[in-house]
Amino acid sequence: MITKFIKQLLTPKNKDAVKAPSGSREAKKKALKKAKTPVSHKANAYPAKKHGINPKYISEAAMMVTQTLAEAGFEAYIVGGAVRDLMEGLQPKDFDVATNATPEQVVKLFRRARIIGRRFRIVHVPHRRDLIEVTTFRSANTDNQDTDAHGRVLRDNQFGTLQDDAVRRDLSVNALYYDTKRQVVLDYHGGVDDLRDQTLRIIGDPITRFREDPVRMLRVLRFMAKLGFDVDAATLDAMDECKPLLGNIPQARLFDETLKFFTTGHANASLDALQDHDFTEYLMPVLADVMDTEKGATWVHAMLEQTDARVNADKSISPGFLFAALMWPKIEERWTFYQKTEPQMIALDRAINEVINQHNDQVTITKRFMSDMRDIWSLQPRLERRLPRSIAGLIGHPRFRAAYDFLLLRAQLDHLGEAGLPVATWWGDLYDASHTQREQMIADLRNSPRANVNPITGQADPVKRKRRRRKSNSGANKTASENPSTE
Repeated sequence: MITKFIKQLLTPKNKDAVKAPSGSREAKKKALKKAKTPVSHKANAYPAKKHGINPKYISEAAMMVTQTLAEAGFEAYIVGGAVRDLMEGLQPKDFDVATNATPEQVVKLFRRARIIGRRFRIVHVPHRRDLIEVTTFRSANTDNQDTDAHGRVLRDNQFGTLQDDAVRRDLSVNALYYDTKRQVVLDYHGGVDDLRDQTLRIIGDPITRFREDPVRMLRVLRFMAKLGFDVDAATLDAMDECKPLLGNIPQARLFDETLKFFTTGHANASLDALQDHDFTEYLMPVLADVMDTEKGATWVHAMLEQTDARVNADKSISPGFLFAALMWPKIEERWTFYQKTEPQMIALDRAINEVINQHNDQVTITKRFMSDMRDIWSLQPRLERRLPRSIAGLIGHPRFRAAYDFLLLRAQLDHLGEAGLPVATWWGDLYDASHTQREQMIADLRNSPRANVNPITGQADPVKRKRRRRKSNSGANKTASENPSTE
């Protein structure tokens, strides 16, 4: 009895702990066991008349996956952001499905399906042009999870029930399950009420959930920007306390999260959320430095406005261009500094290497994107100069279009002076011109009295001196051999 009393005295109390009822020992044991497990609520079921989801907005692929799983005897629900968007009357771009079938069982039901992921295994099920992500219900029991010293979950492949899976979701508005057969929405954590109140709330204890996966804080900021929702006070307080934990996230994963922030059609709002809550330095330190200056902030917002416009018009965007633009003000600052003592191209190369090396340990950018970024930067002075003999090679460069768009943005923001916009316009006209028109434009440029003057800097290019060919001594040697001197 004394041992049991001491054990109970020293055991930390759970905030949601249930007091042990008086009575038998068995009843007390059950109550204590319940207090240690995550809280799981009974689902509120919303029929079609209340949730208002139009089945026509559900993709054929999502319907096919849920029906196939159901016919095989498994539970299957559309889950997450798709249900949230459907209830808002929006057409979801992606559909996720949750099921009690294991990844191995799912793969057997669909052709070309494959298991991906190590931290948590999921199944990608392709159907025509769509890709459905299928996850198995996760277990609410986190005792045996593989975590690091900070509590971040490294592997999470324990499976459970639908109720368990709802506990493991991050935000209440994303913990909604839609049964396509019965057309019912199941809500375990008040997500429907939060959706109506336009509030983002973490399920469970926010600090614990952020320690499990610090990236959840970035997800909150992204949804804040995307949906225009408020964040409840407890979640905000926990985010402020836990933001340093983002330093423990692998750089490659942070790079992926950065792409999500700026390539989903609400980049400017996402940046505002990052800045307002002091998260920029944890996501991309070089961007935080850029945003500290008025010129840099103006540049970034203008670039992100164009990015949002392209995304919303269903046009493609280049991650290389995006990151080249985000880092450009820092590159330009160091380029200006080095030009005091170095030629233009050498100064730019030094500036690029310096900035990349300084921030290489903070943001990991894939080699392919880094190559694109270097090309875009390196082409800027060559486009500014418009050297006639180099024009054909420049316009045929694989990164010409991206570099030209970059130059045009610089000119529109008056970063190149009065001559900047005419030069950028000239390149645009050249790009759209026919072959004959291009030849005439280049000839006109070559014959211009200021052909050897850089239109941006106003400085004349140094005239290259022709190398004098050294006379060969072979002729003299030959004459000497044919007429040997006599002594």
